[in-house]
Amino acid sequence: MFSIKFLVLALALVMYLLVIIFQDKKVIFTTAAALILVLLGTFVSGIFNSQSASVTQNGTAFLLHHIFFELINWNVLMIYVGSMIIAALFIYSRVPARIADALVAVSPSTGIAVVLILAMTGIISIFVENVATVLVMAPIALALSKKLKFNPIPFMIGLAVMSNLEGTATLVGDPPSMIFASFAGYTFNDFFFKFAKPSIFFIIQTGMIAGCIFFYAIFGRVKEKPQVEKENVISYVPLYLLILMIAGLAVISFFSTELGYSSGLFVLALGLLGLIWYKFCQKKTKGEIWTLVKELDWETIAFLIGIFVVVGAISETGLLDDFAVFLANLTGGNKFLGFFLILLFSVLISGFVDNVPYIIVMLPVAGTLAANIGVQKELYMFALLVGSCLGGNLTPFGASANVVAMGILKKEGKPITFKDFLKISAPFTILTTAVSAALLYLIWA
Repeated sequence: MFSIKFLVLALALVMYLLVIIFQDKKVIFTTAAALILVLLGTFVSGIFNSQSASVTQNGTAFLLHHIFFELINWNVLMIYVGSMIIAALFIYSRVPARIADALVAVSPSTGIAVVLILAMTGIISIFVENVATVLVMAPIALALSKKLKFNPIPFMIGLAVMSNLEGTATLVGDPPSMIFASFAGYTFNDFFFKFAKPSIFFIIQTGMIAGCIFFYAIFGRVKEKPQVEKENVISYVPLYLLILMIAGLAVISFFSTELGYSSGLFVLALGLLGLIWYKFCQKKTKGEIWTLVKELDWETIAFLIGIFVVVGAISETGLLDDFAVFLANLTGGNKFLGFFLILLFSVLISGFVDNVPYIIVMLPVAGTLAANIGVQKELYMFALLVGSCLGGNLTPFGASANVVAMGILKKEGKPITFKDFLKISAPFTILTTAVSAALLYLIWA
């Protein structure tokens, strides 16, 4: 068994190293690692729990069933695809731009308007993929910056970090939240209250309030108020689909004790309904439909499938339990030290590494560590979620939204250095993480 553990660990470490070095080819490496493990699992017992010692055709069939229907979480993938379709249609509708225009119109000063737009960006990102949120809000930020002749860099960085922050707040906000819900058996409603306690949504909102105060300190001095022309809305149907998705997930949560296929099928069905509306009501061609579907984040879907298989093998060989025992010994059973180390490592690692594979690996570790120390598992799993999601704000390449924001600034002739990004992102990350973590510890410790 120890040799099998070593083999799986070595393969996983090589995969993670290659993913870090060649991030644009991460799907290739995760897929290759998953295929190698599946092939090894058909010949070597112990890699996957479902595999019997003697390899037979029947054993191989059980192995493949275990991998495709137990390790790969199709419910999470369906939620992600369905919500991406709805998000794309929501952006197409121009409703977000109309809301931003309205915020500028009612604000007493531009400084307050900027903060409200950043807050709105975060709120949209609760339900819409972070990169898509930045792409739809960027033209608004750039136009406002040009009109008032102020530097657009802090505004664009604000869009990215606020979208990353709020993406953590609900089940449909970001892949890490979906993965957490699947692992912990959390429903949509559990993100708001769990065991009669405020859950992750309210913990993240304290971070958003701190983030708004932080950006008001930057933009508050801009008093001039520009005139804006209201954006014409194409249709409110995508907004209704978004609201229906939220309401539907909330209702499903009342009838489901765990995240079953019902949630994924419901969101995917809404996404397909949106495509039918886009085709027939908006009179779009097959080519336009294909373009919308093709531009969805399929890379993340493929990436997640590979990661589910690799982490499944890591978990089922006992490596994660071993790591949890090591951490428990390292902390000496100290509750706060365990909390602090998980939070700190999550922030630092996620500032440089994709947080999806990290959180998939660490969720069972955090849960086991909590059990070994004797604390409620939410304390450590929430710390992992907060640290890994908010930590992505630390560097320009810590999150995809950051990379996109930097790319837009470069196209506008305003390239930004790592150091300049850090001047805004580092204090923002420290402040929002500290405030969120303080409330988390106060409620769940």
